[in-house]
Amino acid sequence: MQIPPTPDDEHDRLDSLRAIGLLDTSPEERFDRITRLASRLFDVPMALVTFVDADRQWFKSKVGTEADETPREHSFCGHAILEPDVLLVADAAQDVRFHDNPLVTGHPGIRFYAGCPIAAPDGALVGTVCVIDDRPRE
Repeated sequence: MQIPPTPDDEHDRLDSLRAIGLLDTSPEERFDRITRLASRLFDVPMALVTFVDADRQWFKSKVGTEADETPREHSFCGHAILEPDVLLVADAAQDVRFHDNPLVTGHPGIRFYAGCPIAAPDGALVGTVCVIDDRPRE
């Protein structure tokens, strides 16, 4: 498993994340509509709106999981915030970055992941909207 590298602008990125004021807040229908729609449109069992904090990825909205967060070192989203484009992992079990990740080898058995970075108003990449499946796919 490759732990997501720390972005060069991590200090500023975390400041931007905190400034938007969404970490550890209650669920909101506006975010829940996004995850429900993503799950249906992409026909996946899991969809999340995540924010990548210093040591965790926290789920502002979620479909298909009861977890509220996972360690950043295990996060796919920690990799996704490194680039402005969508991160697509067709089969995590075959990807050197993730093949031995506990989220792949154990519950929830992630195989497919697609994550689109979320930018704060200042452009810092602070999280993702992602869709996840337990089977490989394109």
